[in-house]
Amino acid sequence: MRRYRRHAVGLGVLAVIAAACGDRQSILDAGNTAKTVPPVIATPSPATAAPGQTLPPAPATTTTIPPSTTATPLANLPTCPTAALASAAGPIDITFWHGMNGGLQDTLVALTDAYNASQTKVHVSLENQGGYEQVIDKFVPASVDSRPDIVQTSEYSLQQIIDLKSTVPIGACIESSGFDTSKFLPKVLDYYATEGVQWTMPFNVSNPVLYYNRVMFAKAGLDPENPPKTLEELRAASDAIVKSGAAKYGIAFDTGFDNGGGWFIEQWFTKLGQLYADNGNGRLAPATKVLVDTPKSVDLLKYVQQMILDGVAFNVGDNATGQANFLKLADPQEPAAMTIGTSAALGTVKSVLDGGLIPGLTSKDIGVGPMPGPQGNPGVNVGGASLWIVDGKGDAKTAASWDYIKFLVSAQSQSTWAAGTGYVPIRSDALTLAPIAQTYVDDPRFKVAYDQLVQTSDDLSAVGPVVGPLREIRVVVAQAVSEIFNGADVTTSLTNAAAQSDRLITDYTARNGGG
Repeated sequence: MRRYRRHAVGLGVLAVIAAACGDRQSILDAGNTAKTVPPVIATPSPATAAPGQTLPPAPATTTTIPPSTTATPLANLPTCPTAALASAAGPIDITFWHGMNGGLQDTLVALTDAYNASQTKVHVSLENQGGYEQVIDKFVPASVDSRPDIVQTSEYSLQQIIDLKSTVPIGACIESSGFDTSKFLPKVLDYYATEGVQWTMPFNVSNPVLYYNRVMFAKAGLDPENPPKTLEELRAASDAIVKSGAAKYGIAFDTGFDNGGGWFIEQWFTKLGQLYADNGNGRLAPATKVLVDTPKSVDLLKYVQQMILDGVAFNVGDNATGQANFLKLADPQEPAAMTIGTSAALGTVKSVLDGGLIPGLTSKDIGVGPMPGPQGNPGVNVGGASLWIVDGKGDAKTAASWDYIKFLVSAQSQSTWAAGTGYVPIRSDALTLAPIAQTYVDDPRFKVAYDQLVQTSDDLSAVGPVVGPLREIRVVVAQAVSEIFNGADVTTSLTNAAAQSDRLITDYTARNGGG
């Protein structure tokens, strides 16, 4: 099995469930015109540290983000002739490269089959590339003729795909067809928009949440209905769990680049109200450096490191399969009571436990809460993947690709997709439709990620970084986090990671002339 981080979880006999892979493969997933970002004023909540502990200081009373005035006119970019489908002769065959596996792929296949059966103008063929990393690694070096008509790539590849200059901006399709995006979650659209352009269409959206054992919480005298929301509360709950003997460890962390070592660090920065890269996370101008070694960052990682050093948290390490942190919850000898994982894992966690693969543990025993973080701020930034229309395929294929994408992001399709996978619907009106409307009533755990996302602030730190080599930077940061979790000096590790990351940005800019 390849190296896989986010959207991966294992909770039982791996030989039985390892094929149920997600966004990056393992058991789970795994703006049409120039726009101005208005100044944002953020007022943080105060925080108090546990005795003997130090947390990052709260942000200043007000933080003003200057407006962005840089824009790329759609007229300078490839067009999206959406009307071309009406006059096209015969069914237009289009190919879609994706990275969905297991139950996620099953749901995508069902949606695509429904689309193909609903009309005669377009026929979509799905081609599974194995995961996000494989999609990107195959797509980037390919020629136009070798590329598909639609490609799904992860959020960290946004600037990289933009700089290929090989796609039709989704904003052009929105403008050409008069497509209504008023019901879409603004934060989701904003993540995939830069320079005033909606480059790509968000499709499968996730974010990290807290998974915890309700039975262990009760044994430790904790309220299973009130999981920790701050790092201080996380520490206090872990202390109580260990002291009571309910579990060997309070929480299991990992250092995977697309989980605890990289992606989650970006999420904690969002909760801190801290930019991950300069120039407004690369959204006001191309980023030139990362900001991972600030005093607040150092204090944050020192706090988490101390939990591990004190024995109330456990580091499962690189977590190459994306399963180790979840397996620690089911460790018969030295279990942990909590872990942080992707919200898209919930559907498979539920099916695995309800299938009886873990004796004595059912899905009802697993609680889900917001991702605990600094100051208890509820926000997260967008994770998951989006859909790109490949340029150079001809007007009919471009129009056909847009027609299929419109189907996938319709309210009904998003309701079906969210209920079948655990992903967050990207539009609010999907919540009123079956099956997700009833799923959220019957099992509120599925709605935690949605609520967490819509509570995110408007600060640029909450939109997420746009940096060309973000994938490589996450690997560098994850290596630093691994050192820190194993006891290394926090300041030194983060300083070195920042220097390496900055060199990656400089090299990328020299080669691509962009962010």
